[in-house]
Parts: sequence; C-alpha cells; structure tokens
Amino acid sequence: MSNEKSRQPDGKPRQRDAEATKARLLQAATDEFATHGIAGARIDRIAAAAKANKALVYAYFGNKEALFETVLDTHVGRLLAEVPFTADDLPGYAGRLFDYLLAHPHQLRLATWHRLEVGAGKRNPAELNDSLEHNAGLIGAAQDRGSVPTTFNPADLLVFTLALSSAWMPGSPTAMPRAVLDGHRTAVIEAVRRLVTK
Repeated sequence: MSNEKSRQPDGKPRQRDAEATKARLLQAATDEFATHGIAGARIDRIAAAAKANKALVYAYFGNKEALFETVLDTHVGRLLAEVPFTADDLPGYAGRLFDYLLAHPHQLRLATWHRLEVGAGKRNPAELNDSLEHNAGLIGAAQDRGSVPTTFNPADLLVFTLALSSAWMPGSPTAMPRAVLDGHRTAVIEAVRRLVTK
C-alpha cells in the first residue's frame, strides 16, 4: 500500500509524511546500491535501513531497477546543480568537481555500478546526456571566442577534464591525509590548466 498510517494516541489513523519516507528510502538505497550494486542490493535491507515497510519501496518506485534509476538520477541532478560548469575556466571547474566528488563518494560508485551492470549505452540519465552535450557546446563557443584553445575538440576536452577531476576518487581518497588530497587537487587543476594553455 502506498499510504503509510500509524495510530494517534486517541486511536485514530494518522497519515505519515510520504515525502520524508521517500527521502529515507532514497538515502538507504543510495548506501545499498553504492556498496552492493544493483544485483547485490536487497530491498529488505533498504527498507530496514529506512525504517519503512518493504511494500512502500515497490509502491513508490516500482522494482529494484527503477529504484536504482531514481537514485542515480537524483545524484546526477544534485551534482549538476551544485557544481556549475564554466567553459572559460575549466581548471576552476575541475577543482570544484574534485571537491564535490570527494565530499560525495557515492556519486562515482553509483556511476561505476551503472556502467558495469546497465551499460552506459543502454540508459544514461537524460539530464546527464543533456548536460554533456550542452557543456561541450559551451566549450566550442569558448573556442570560437578564443578563450579556450582548439588543440582538442570540445567533446574530448570535456571528457579529459571530467576524467582528471575524478582520477583519484576510486582509490578511497578520504583515507588520505588532507595535505596529500590538497596536493592531488592542485595537480588536477594544473593538468587541466595545461590542457587549455595556448
């Protein structure tokens, strides 16, 4: 059932906050999918972690695969909203993206599970595809203005920037001392700067 109810002190049914329950389920699903992938994830563990009825997962999200898609879409949307893209300052963008991925380790884990189990060609979040196309267009426009060199085509330059920004993340960077992380961040920014230096 999709309506959660409990009893008030007077015994009357009380509607719980469905949005709060969905948020708890999404957080629990994020942790579960990031750790176990799609095949290894278990709906009963997600429901237990969220302190919700297992049936609500299916009522709100459909099946496990649809829940994973919702989780991935949610995290992609947050990244795009919180890390503004700047074609004229790709080194600065690389530094901000490095910081975001460091603070949100689930982001790349979810993307990796997606590539392994779904396949990037089968279903990418539409918002991500639109963003990649849009940002490549912004780089192309910056190249036309002369603020970004034309050594690489826009799509390649975008992919190189994204790859450099995330290069240290799979190695559990949170276990590294802050000074080491700062050094890697500086190196990422410098590498992207050299890509766009005339």
